[in-house]
Amino acid sequence: MSDQPDTQRPSSGADELSSILRDDPALEAIEISPGDHRLRVATLGPINEAELRDRLGAQLNEIQQRFGALESLTLTSDGILESESTGNGTRLSKPTCPTSPKLWTWREIPWPEPDQSEESADEWREMAWFAAVCGVFGLIGFGLSMVAGIPSWIPIVCYSVAMIAGGWDAAIDTFGLLKRGKIDIHFLMLAVALGASLVGAWGEGALLLFLFSFSGALEHFAFYRTKREINALFKAAPKVATVIDPDGTEHIRAVSHIEPGDTLLIRPGDTFPLDATITRGETAADESTLTGEAIPVQKNIGDPVFSGTLNLWGVTRAEVTKRADESSLQQIIRLIQNAQEQKAPAQNFTDKFGSGYTWLALSLTTVMFFIWWLGFGLSPFESSPESYSAFYRAMALLVVISPCALVLSIPSAILAAIAWGARHGILFRGGAAVEKLAQINVVAMDKTGTLTTGDLQVHHVEAFPASAEESLLSLAHGLEKNSTHPVAHALVKFIESRGIEPASIERFQSLTGMGLRGTTDDGDVLIGRRTLLADGPLSDLLDNVPEPPTGFSEVWIITPHSAGRFLLQDQVRHGAGAVLDHLKQSGITPIMLTGDRPEAAAKVAQELDLNPDFIRAGLMPDEKVDAIRQLGADGKKVAMVGDGVNDAPSLAAAYVSVAMGGRASDAALEQSEVVLMNDRIEGFVEALDLSRKARRIIRQNLIISLGTVLLMFLVAMGGDLPLSIGVFAHEGSTALVCLNSLRLLLSKS
Repeated sequence: MSDQPDTQRPSSGADELSSILRDDPALEAIEISPGDHRLRVATLGPINEAELRDRLGAQLNEIQQRFGALESLTLTSDGILESESTGNGTRLSKPTCPTSPKLWTWREIPWPEPDQSEESADEWREMAWFAAVCGVFGLIGFGLSMVAGIPSWIPIVCYSVAMIAGGWDAAIDTFGLLKRGKIDIHFLMLAVALGASLVGAWGEGALLLFLFSFSGALEHFAFYRTKREINALFKAAPKVATVIDPDGTEHIRAVSHIEPGDTLLIRPGDTFPLDATITRGETAADESTLTGEAIPVQKNIGDPVFSGTLNLWGVTRAEVTKRADESSLQQIIRLIQNAQEQKAPAQNFTDKFGSGYTWLALSLTTVMFFIWWLGFGLSPFESSPESYSAFYRAMALLVVISPCALVLSIPSAILAAIAWGARHGILFRGGAAVEKLAQINVVAMDKTGTLTTGDLQVHHVEAFPASAEESLLSLAHGLEKNSTHPVAHALVKFIESRGIEPASIERFQSLTGMGLRGTTDDGDVLIGRRTLLADGPLSDLLDNVPEPPTGFSEVWIITPHSAGRFLLQDQVRHGAGAVLDHLKQSGITPIMLTGDRPEAAAKVAQELDLNPDFIRAGLMPDEKVDAIRQLGADGKKVAMVGDGVNDAPSLAAAYVSVAMGGRASDAALEQSEVVLMNDRIEGFVEALDLSRKARRIIRQNLIISLGTVLLMFLVAMGGDLPLSIGVFAHEGSTALVCLNSLRLLLSKS
């Protein structure tokens, strides 16, 4: 009988910490002082201190991820462990003799760092609230300014609230830069907004700061989602596993402390915790997280299994071949991190000249003020009917050279494109994706879940004899209706579409690595692998019925007097062929990168009329990344379209990453810059066309804004530009830019 501890999941962080003390023979006591961010452990006798610190550090980080910050923990006695107050905290210890504590050695354990993704979440939400307040009060101010009889100061108060909210984050950033003697475009935006208010253009200042604050919130949201994606992968990785000692004893051990050569026990429904080799039992594994392959992979003695993949039905033993930090899942995590580091952040046009333009605009305005005052002898502040003051002229110059229209030219088009996409099931995760998608010349697509649906479907049924088909379908329905296996779902869906009711079956039994058995009035019924026929009276069918064709999997159902099989296949997406044709006509090269077998990839490519030279099959995640990087090294700008955890590293490495939203894994969704939310491959073409339209409009906006600035600058330098004309030209170009961008909202899909 195995000595296996209770593995019930603790209900709180304090319970988890108590469980660590109870189950770890190296520990005698734990002392926690949340207020001081101090944590100590007591040990007795010699111990590997570095290993202890690593182990406890990983466990404490896991507690913080699952239950929140450790500051709220309170340790209490549970009937086995003893607790006592230590002034600033609590000590929990194992029962022992009075003299043992004198021999304990106390060691400090580093306090876990806070989850930065949560800090990022708070930051982007705060910025979004400021942008919302700015937008609401700006609209109220604009509405009130249109109402006759409303005192002029009331809309100004609303605009002032809007500008304070919209400029709050920019003001904080600017203040920080000013303390270091630097300024950037944020400083100029604040100066322009203030200048606009001084000349009465309150609404323009509020609109400018709204768009600036909203864009900042989007940028911080993207950062938060990226951090959360990495954390999600770490949380999904198995933390413990059942280890079998040479004497047959089973016990739970942290995955980080399992070494190559250890034997693991993996039950049905468990995730393989480490890369290993099957030493006992048979099963099938769902390896879609690594290869994208939808069909379960049979695992027999001697076959490898990979961390992060799912054990579907068999109870197996496996010998570990790699440590946790070398496992397949950890390699995927590292690939994502490395690809993110190598991908430079997108920089929009204004970022490239922001600091220099700010200094130029302010310097030019100041210099011209003194030239008009001291050089031409104009009054510094008081205008006359004959001549404007130096300050008036300087303000007119500042207004016309302020880059409001220029600054709005890009984000207004980007926001319009994002809004159109959201309305049509296309999510752009930030403006960089809208700009970059228009520049691609290669599209790399995963097969399973992208070019195909990823859902197994029954292609056809064969019954022996043919007259037994309906009864076999009823029996299969009865056996599989309560199963959660993907193949069972496909069978039940197919049978229910035929309107066939499930048969009454009793005494269900799982046949390890083979299938299911049940009993009816006519005898036993089996469903599962082809080898179930071998020992029965219908074994001659094995010689007369060939193996399933390439790309198909089979499930047999067997009774004492009849048998049948279901042939299942992953289906090519409707519209995938048209999408590939459109890409070719647009001068974009489509290629397939898949972890599936070459034969299956070739069959799908043939259906889609895809050039065989543009197919790479049997790829592991790192090989997909290598393929993307090689295309980039050859000067190609690659968009990667995928849906699985296995696609996440190549999505991170691509110039633009696109996820199929309906089926995509969390890792793929969080990594992607574009998400096709309605799971339509046609959405990629729509996103591409929208991106190209947005890029054309951005160019038009830049011509309008820069042309207006240049023209009005020449007029303002003459000195006789009325401020009203300068404001009109400035606001007119800004409005024209916005209206031009809004044309994107009228685009047809």
